[in-house]
Amino acid sequence: MRFTRAELEAFRDATVPDLAGPGLKLLFVGINPGLWTAAVQAHFGRRGNRFYPALFRAGIVDRLIDPSGGMSTADHDHLVERGVGITNLVARATARADELAAGELAAGARDLAARAARLRPAVVAVLGITAYRSAFGEPSATAGRQPGDLAGAQVWVAPNPSGLNAHASLDTLAAAYRDIARAAGVV
Repeated sequence: MRFTRAELEAFRDATVPDLAGPGLKLLFVGINPGLWTAAVQAHFGRRGNRFYPALFRAGIVDRLIDPSGGMSTADHDHLVERGVGITNLVARATARADELAAGELAAGARDLAARAARLRPAVVAVLGITAYRSAFGEPSATAGRQPGDLAGAQVWVAPNPSGLNAHASLDTLAAAYRDIARAAGVV
């Protein structure tokens, strides 16, 4: 599947529904959907995003998921069966996360708290330390388990899997996601 820049721009401000089901244990939280993700309606849908390869390498899923053309029913169901969900801090799609205002991130944190209260995961994992710091007003937060909970769920922060985050390798992502999945009882 391919999109022109103009076709992708048509998805600016579009949203992607949460991926969550009964028995949710671990809710991964992206910053916001990218344009490709909005176009294919699949979280972390851009080819080259390291989210699904990291889940596979961490043992969270038993196969490599490629949602770049959309999420298959089988892959969606596999994630739900594993107790894994996916949402975003900010719902609207942009070309880059740095297009979001601090106020949008803070509002997203409040919305996430309401979502966590409704969905009741054991663990909420925010993928992106800079976004977490801004959204939750925690400028000195570091990656890993956070001291507070969110609607009864443990809060963890891990590196963002975007290819733009050159500081985190696939192995680093997988190790962080594995630790989070252990805390949630997924692996």
